[in-house]
Amino acid sequence: MNDSSGKIATLIMAAGKGTRMKSDLPKVLHKLRGRAMAHYVVDTARELKADPIVLIIGHKKEQVIKEFTGIGIKFVIQEPQAGTGHAIRCAMPQLEDFDGSVMILSGDVPLIKTRTLKSLWQHHRDEGAAATVLTATMDEPFGYGRIIRQNGGHLSGIVEERDASDEIRKINEINSGIYVFEAEHLRRVLPLLSDDNDQKEYYLTDAVRLLSDSGEIIAAFEGNFRETLGINTVAELQAAEKELSG
Repeated sequence: MNDSSGKIATLIMAAGKGTRMKSDLPKVLHKLRGRAMAHYVVDTARELKADPIVLIIGHKKEQVIKEFTGIGIKFVIQEPQAGTGHAIRCAMPQLEDFDGSVMILSGDVPLIKTRTLKSLWQHHRDEGAAATVLTATMDEPFGYGRIIRQNGGHLSGIVEERDASDEIRKINEINSGIYVFEAEHLRRVLPLLSDDNDQKEYYLTDAVRLLSDSGEIIAAFEGNFRETLGINTVAELQAAEKELSG
């Protein structure tokens, strides 16, 4: 077990434009059953009793602040939007005195269930992990980062599609983009992230790799793929509406 005394903070990435939604509205403000989609993620963080809950915003930030003001969450501005690792780096000053687990969610993944995240956090603590990745299994995992597990089941790496060998592409366990880190370990590796890649962005998956390389335990917990679906298009928004209605 970790000695984190059962405290959890939640950082919700919500800075993106959502270009493929064919709208200038910030992606996380698109409505699902009449509510901005990120409200579902905030509700889930609340049910975890996370404190603080931090929304990382960027594109049309004033609109997002207006939507989420008055419900007890904090805001951090990510400008420019330079990757997932950069988003978390921007948010860490809000956790300056926090000692516990940090759950990282996305504002465009509204179907994730509280019970799944509770199980993820419990697994993280049971394993004594520095970080734990929520994974999912897909029949057709094209485009997703693949999970590489060690013999004991712990994670040894996440290989992005573009970097994967033909053998690794056969793996159908993928990275959902949802994580739990121990705050002390996250603080240690975030400054070490590099943007030396095609996209010139700082990736949170590199934080996982750096911890693994330094000998820390990285756990992997498999969830339900349908819960981890990100919403990037109008068609995906419509599919999520059906899922919630069902």
